[in-house]
Amino acid sequence: MLPLESLALGMIDALTALLMMVVNLLPENLAAPFEYRFMQRALLTSVLVGAICGLLSCYVVLKRWSLLGDAISHAVLPGVAIAYLLGWPFFIGAFVTGALTSLGIGAIERHTRIKSDAAMGLMFTAAFALGIVIISKIATSTHLMHILFGNVLGVQTSALILTLVASLVALLVVWLAYRPLLLYTFDPQQAQALGFNTSVIHYGLILLLTLTIVASLETVGIILVVAMLITPGATAHLLTDRFTTMLAISVGVGVISAVVGLVLSVRLDVASGGAIVLVASGLFLVALLAAPKHGLVARHWRRWRLNQTSQT
Repeated sequence: MLPLESLALGMIDALTALLMMVVNLLPENLAAPFEYRFMQRALLTSVLVGAICGLLSCYVVLKRWSLLGDAISHAVLPGVAIAYLLGWPFFIGAFVTGALTSLGIGAIERHTRIKSDAAMGLMFTAAFALGIVIISKIATSTHLMHILFGNVLGVQTSALILTLVASLVALLVVWLAYRPLLLYTFDPQQAQALGFNTSVIHYGLILLLTLTIVASLETVGIILVVAMLITPGATAHLLTDRFTTMLAISVGVGVISAVVGLVLSVRLDVASGGAIVLVASGLFLVALLAAPKHGLVARHWRRWRLNQTSQT
């Protein structure tokens, strides 16, 4: 066993033990399923995916990269299929095709008259179609279905290690490059004027987004991963105007959605990816209605009070 693999497994065991301390505080009927090892792996994977998607979600929402996230998530399909044919880990094929698609979108946008939204649509539909064609030629596509729709209950140790590494990389990058990322998110021109290389930041953030999508494939799948990259950040954006607070809320929404969705998928015997996304969507709906400043109820209340004041 490689030293890095031993270190990762040690971290997984430590994090699992920490999570089980929290689980043991729950009522027995809720804690009972987590006595099994596969449920403990699923719980840890859900927490990591919720956290990493919540973290990147803020940048996706503020940069208006929702379509880009959708493009990358669909573009990894041919890489997954090719990796399956060659007997390689899914991660390698998915990351390579996702990164190439992202670079292709940037090249089309910079060197042709085609705008970014059209470039994204062209690249991700072509890549997704290629993936479908390759899968249709494989004798059995059963093993690839969990990549499309997600199956966190069947996550393997190798996928959990990948998710852990991706989470650590995302956290480290955001921590070390917090200021340039913040400036680039809100004002790229000012970031460039202050001496930051905005091209490096742009493509670095895209690669980080690609890594997050690949790490989330076995949890929520290709089709639903984009929801986890949009919904937590959109929910947090309704609840606060401060970026640091937005990051914290978004990570919290991602983790809560993943854990509650996992529990519901087990108790109701439904697809885990769909359950996770529905919980996140429910939290967004609550924020949309009840956010103290930007919620619909608060806005209508202020409008009503203003009308009442103007009439008197």
